[in-house]
Amino acid sequence: MPLPRIGVVVVTMGTRPQELDALLASVGEQDVPAARVVLVGNATSLDEVATEATKVPLAENLGCPGGRNVALELLRDSGDVDVVVELDDDGLLIADDVFRQVRQLFAEDPGLGIVGFRVADEHGHTERRWVPRLRAGDPMRGGEVTAFLGGGHALSMPMLRRIGLWPAAFFFGHEESDLAWRALDDGWTIRYEPRLVLQHPRTSPARHPGHYRHTARNRVWLAHRRLPAPLVPVYLAAWALLTTLRTPSLAALRAWWGGFAEGVRRPCGPRRPMRWRTVWRMTRLGRPPLL
Repeated sequence: MPLPRIGVVVVTMGTRPQELDALLASVGEQDVPAARVVLVGNATSLDEVATEATKVPLAENLGCPGGRNVALELLRDSGDVDVVVELDDDGLLIADDVFRQVRQLFAEDPGLGIVGFRVADEHGHTERRWVPRLRAGDPMRGGEVTAFLGGGHALSMPMLRRIGLWPAAFFFGHEESDLAWRALDDGWTIRYEPRLVLQHPRTSPARHPGHYRHTARNRVWLAHRRLPAPLVPVYLAAWALLTTLRTPSLAALRAWWGGFAEGVRRPCGPRRPMRWRTVWRMTRLGRPPLL
């Protein structure tokens, strides 16, 4: 099978200039060069970024999925790439053979839709929440999974043409789950590959403004859009209970329930629930679409 052409997408708000420069340098140092690199500026001009990448400055902040969609539409319409690697702007590729390995994985398996990278901090430690499976004790165990991390991953362009792009209205939170569930329901494979490492600082997801509100709202939207009707109340009740037990403060909990109510009031997009055979497939892979 012909080796796929690699494209790269990075979205930035211009708040991490040093990290962004280091990331773009690590992209340029890959032993298999990218056919196209697209840098999207969410509400930032990108004037001060020195790069040969295609720059797309946006007048407003479209959020991570909305910004990525701008780049994906550009790459899709150009026909220049077959696989898209998307990277957080504060990440770093610490090896120079990442694109070569990605290219080989997709060349060997035409049914491969998504490859998730292993995210590790500067000490090589991978947090449990960075491992896309329920049994996260061994971050070096790769294989077929039902989820992937947004910070570093690769997407099949033929898959995106079939299932569509990111849910832009989510803005931040659970957009990976929406894309993963659509991919699985269309028959694609998601693979977690720990040999592919994105170095990323250890941070809390709560650092993002509106984290708790977006997380709750988007969880309701995700359930409405993708789950069979009998599973919707089970999924939402399970996560409401878990969140109540885990959330560190009353203010955060109030924000979460406010987002939950917003998700109920404002449905997001058409309802296209996954098939029951996809539910069973996810269950066999160790993560039913309830947790």
